[in-house]
Amino acid sequence: MSRPDIPAIPGLLRAEDVRATAVTIAAVQQRCGAIPWFAGGHVDPWDHVECAMALSSAGLHAAAARAYDHLRRTQAPDGSWPAKVVDGVVVNGMRETNQCAYVAVGVWHHLLVTADEQFAWRMWPTVRRAIEFVVDHQTERGEIRWCVQESERAPDEALLTGSSSTLQALRCALALADWVGDAQPEWELAAGRLVHVLTTHPEAFLDKARYSMDWYYPVLGGAVRGAAAQELLRSRWDDFVVPGLGARCVDDEPWVTGAETCELVLALDTVDEHEAAVGLLRDMQHLREPNGSYWTGYQFHERINWPDEHTTWTAAAVVLAVDALARTTPGSGIFRGDALPHVPDLPDPACGCELVGATSER
Repeated sequence: MSRPDIPAIPGLLRAEDVRATAVTIAAVQQRCGAIPWFAGGHVDPWDHVECAMALSSAGLHAAAARAYDHLRRTQAPDGSWPAKVVDGVVVNGMRETNQCAYVAVGVWHHLLVTADEQFAWRMWPTVRRAIEFVVDHQTERGEIRWCVQESERAPDEALLTGSSSTLQALRCALALADWVGDAQPEWELAAGRLVHVLTTHPEAFLDKARYSMDWYYPVLGGAVRGAAAQELLRSRWDDFVVPGLGARCVDDEPWVTGAETCELVLALDTVDEHEAAVGLLRDMQHLREPNGSYWTGYQFHERINWPDEHTTWTAAAVVLAVDALARTTPGSGIFRGDALPHVPDLPDPACGCELVGATSER
C-alpha cells in the first residue's frame, strides 16, 4: 500500500518505488554517516548533501541526520571540507566553494521536511562557518572563486554552475539565519552581488558551454526566473535533450545522464513546465534497475550503460525530482525558492555597471 508521506507520481513511480531508491542510497552509507558515490567510491560534500536530502524526502530521517552530523564532525576550522575522501582518507584536499556551501541547502531542507528544531540548532554553527568560508572567496565583481587548492589562495576563476548553486545555498543560509535570529547582512550583500553577476556578466565565468549544467543551472539555482528562464531553457533544448532518453551531459557526446536529466526536471518545475518535466523524468527511467538504483548514464551510439556504476547521487536526483513534481514533502519547493528570501540584483561598483548607467543617464 502506498504511503502518502513519500513522493510518488501516478503511472510513473509509486511511493514504494521511490522508497526503494532511497534505500539503495542508505545501503551505501558508511557507519560514520558518509555517503560515497557508490560502495568503495569517494565522498564529496555536495553529492553527500544531495543524497541526504533524498533520504529526508523519502522518510529516512535518521539516516539523513547521520549524514549531516558527519559533516558537522569533519568540517575543517575554516568551514570547508575536502573535495574527495575515500574511507575517511583525504585523497584530494582541494576545497570547492559550491560544494562547501551546499550544506546550507541540505540543512534548511531537512528542517522543512522534519520540523526537527534541535537538528537545526545543532547544525547552524556548521552552516555559518561554511557560508563564511564561501563568502570570503567572492570576487569584488561578485562571482565566487570555484576552488581553493591545498595551502594556496583561490584562483581568480569562477564557474557558472558552481556560482549558481552557491546562490541557492546563500538563500537557504539566509532563511536559516532568519529562523535562528542571527541576521547576516554580509550574506545578503554577497547574494545580491552574485545575482547580478550571474545575470549580467557571462564573461565572469570560465567557458563551459558544452556542459548542460551551465545551461540550466542559472534557472535551477534561482538567478533566472519567469519568462527569462523559460527562454533560456528553450534556447538549447535541442542541443541537450534526446527524445525518449533524457538529457546529455555535454553537447558533443552521445551520452545521456540521469542526474543532469533530473536536475533539468527540477529547473523545468521552477517555471511550471510540468508536462515537459514529467516527460523527461519518464524518459530517463531506462536507467532504473529492479532494486531501485540507477545507472549514471547511457551511451546511445554504443547502446550501453556507461560508466559501469550505479551512483547514489543519480538515485538522489530522481527522488528529489519526484518530490518536486508531486509536491509531497514540506521541502519539495526548495528549488522553486518557496520560503526563501528574495535577493535583489545588487551590482558592485567594481563591476562597472553603476558607472555605465550613470554615464548614459547624463
